[in-house]
Amino acid sequence: MKALVLAPMTEEPLARLKELMPVTYESWADTRQLADPEELARRIQTEVFSILVVEADFLPEELFQQAGNLRLVAICRNSLSHVDLEAATGHGVAVVHTPGRNVQAVAELTIGLMLTLARRINSMDTCVKEGRWQMPVEPYINAHMQTGELAGKTLGVLGLGNIGLRVAGLASAFGMRVLAYDPYIAPPTQDCWNVTLCPTLADLTGDADYISVHVPDVPGTKDLLSRSLLAEIKRGCRIINTSSYDAVDEAALVEGLTSGRVAGAAFDVFPTHPLPPNNPLLGFDNVVLTPHIGGATRETVARHSVMIVDDIERFVGGLKPERMVNPEVWGRFD
Repeated sequence: MKALVLAPMTEEPLARLKELMPVTYESWADTRQLADPEELARRIQTEVFSILVVEADFLPEELFQQAGNLRLVAICRNSLSHVDLEAATGHGVAVVHTPGRNVQAVAELTIGLMLTLARRINSMDTCVKEGRWQMPVEPYINAHMQTGELAGKTLGVLGLGNIGLRVAGLASAFGMRVLAYDPYIAPPTQDCWNVTLCPTLADLTGDADYISVHVPDVPGTKDLLSRSLLAEIKRGCRIINTSSYDAVDEAALVEGLTSGRVAGAAFDVFPTHPLPPNNPLLGFDNVVLTPHIGGATRETVARHSVMIVDDIERFVGGLKPERMVNPEVWGRFD
């Protein structure tokens, strides 16, 4: 077997992989470009690669039709939106992924954005750099410079998956009361991190000082925070979104920010990346925007590297990979 690795990997797991088989390592983080699917399929056939490791490269049906040598595709992320899983399965290609690789990274960013909104860190930084801090005691006598704490406030977590649960735990450590809404939650997790589950989303939005969105980017979550919910949201609420831009009704959010009902917002996800210059959120000083950095940590790469190599080792050793998303293919390798 030979492996073509187009995803970033850390040294130790990559060395382990090279002990198993010949490896061609061409991380897209180094080349700064994603592979053309047609050229990639041709290369897999020509150079006889049986294992492909990718992170963001698009793998359409045509690739699986043309790359007959392929036996295993390893995806260094949780989402499979860029992979035709049905085609992979139909052509007998096992697919593994790395769920949970970025849980800590996204959860920490969420808390960081929450703190930034609470203490207006971005505005205070600009105040100092622009020379508008005139007196040593000004923060204590100028109401505009006085902010609030997270402790004692209520956080509403929309979506209580792995990241939502981690955010809930971190928020609890800050002394926040945590509410959550997730219609798919399994009963055993209801008592985790002192989370109170809300029967409806309206129960959460009407009581939360902060709302953090952690839902998949799928059609069913579009405008989950709808115009009607945002119109009745607790006045002064702040919204943090590190998962799906479309989960929040953009026009209604802009209206809420303009009226002051929504006191601030922070987004790490957008309709297109990079953010278009005409996006209405760019016009608000109380909106914090980050360039989709939720999972962009060295630790995330280290975690997905270990997870991928562990599963490749199992595959090569004749054992079913732990994170296989199309287990029906496994019987074909007997």
